[in-house]
Amino acid sequence: MKKFFTAMLALATVTAASAATIGLTVNSKRCQTITGFGAACCDGAMCPYGTDTNPVKLLFGPTSKIGLNIMRMEISPNFEGDIRVPEWGNWDSPYDWQGSVPSAKIVKQRGGIVFGTPWSPPGEYKTNGTAQGGNAEDQGYQKGKLRTDCYEKFFPWLNTFLAYMKSKGVAVDAVSIQNEPDWWVSYSGCLYDPQDLVNLVKGYAHLLDRETYPGLRLISGESLGFTQNFTDPLMKDETCRNQIDIVAGHLYGHDPLESGNMKSSAILPAKYGKEVWMTEHSCTDNIGERLPTWHEQLYFAEELNECLQAGCTGYIYWYMRAHWAFVSTGEAKYGAENKTKNKLLPRAYVLSHFAKHVTGSTRLTTSRDKSSGKIGAAAEYSAYIKGDSLIVMAIDTTKNSHELKLVLPEKVRSGIHVLSTGNELENLCQESPITIDEPTNELTVSMPARSLNTYIFTIDNSTNAIDDKEAIRKDAPKVYYDLHGRRLPAPKGICIERSADGTSRKIYED
Repeated sequence: MKKFFTAMLALATVTAASAATIGLTVNSKRCQTITGFGAACCDGAMCPYGTDTNPVKLLFGPTSKIGLNIMRMEISPNFEGDIRVPEWGNWDSPYDWQGSVPSAKIVKQRGGIVFGTPWSPPGEYKTNGTAQGGNAEDQGYQKGKLRTDCYEKFFPWLNTFLAYMKSKGVAVDAVSIQNEPDWWVSYSGCLYDPQDLVNLVKGYAHLLDRETYPGLRLISGESLGFTQNFTDPLMKDETCRNQIDIVAGHLYGHDPLESGNMKSSAILPAKYGKEVWMTEHSCTDNIGERLPTWHEQLYFAEELNECLQAGCTGYIYWYMRAHWAFVSTGEAKYGAENKTKNKLLPRAYVLSHFAKHVTGSTRLTTSRDKSSGKIGAAAEYSAYIKGDSLIVMAIDTTKNSHELKLVLPEKVRSGIHVLSTGNELENLCQESPITIDEPTNELTVSMPARSLNTYIFTIDNSTNAIDDKEAIRKDAPKVYYDLHGRRLPAPKGICIERSADGTSRKIYED
């Protein structure tokens, strides 16, 4: 990711005629389908929101301003009192699982995905006898690992979490094995070597109760820097590969593309049809007592863009509520915009460019016209197809405006430009029409200086050759997709029905 530390200038929404032109070709080659975007249900140092559901109400659902659809929550042992697996049905145990329930219910009601991650299994399962990681003087610097004689207890323990959430009316969509298994901590944590994870999954993942919870998905250990030594062994072993549905990791210390960690870790999962999720990162969380500047917001936009280019299908940020995140904390010391609690911050609107428009889409490859030289290389791009829409993302961090000459794989007949140019609300997610006189696959659009741009084009149906072939054959049956754009074997719940003539409609099927 490229960092730029320059002042923000006032911009016009239309590029001047003398602006340099950058050429970008969107190819017809399809890559991964994007499941969505989200954040963790955490506030402060892993304290659940409890009854404060304002953050998820502001951020989640297709009718919200931001459009998030994935929520992460902790499967948490409690340091207070005796730490043991709760008795069946006795859910008021030392575990603090109830804190995420109110928010999880809202996310599910709004059609979203919820998943749980353990920071540590119960302390009595571990070599150091506590849920803490052991990296502290008062913990004796004793590294906490899951005892091999407790491997058989691990997945049944996850089943108790699933049962608890179900008893509270929440159907959990996925569970992870471990938060950062490669990071020795003083707080709640558990260390695993890559081979430990292989042994655990290979020998015991069949104990995860998928029969009671149909559709439940298992997420790999979420390593600190998305390193291949924690992802590839699970994919190379056939038994493990058949158990793992989502390969996940974090970005701390490693950019998605420049370091190559995430891109390299996504190769085998993609080969075997697995999803790849970035499940935690806090971009510019070390900024001290101030809100992020606009160049730092563009840095975040680049991170999102590069994760998708690296093969990511799901991006889940760290906290929802923090002065460097999406919802304000009510602490005036971080800036005027943050002094009122539970208001949307500029970073949320940056994320909405992706969450609102890219969720459910399939990424297309792009190629930049190299003749634009350093000017073209200074910006970042990506492209997607969703239904009858072609979407182009462009992030320009330079001080000069440019024109973006697009060559698209299909003719388009109309478009919308969603533009963000600064932290002030009036500069965020401005929408304006893109006028197209007649269907074309070549056009030029404005790309203002230091801007985040989403160009959404409507494909001319008479030339739609890259849409779903089966869906547009005259003799083809109807096909169905859920609200995240994933194809369904049969209509279920609220879904999209696409007919052989290419027309779509929302339906409800029991």
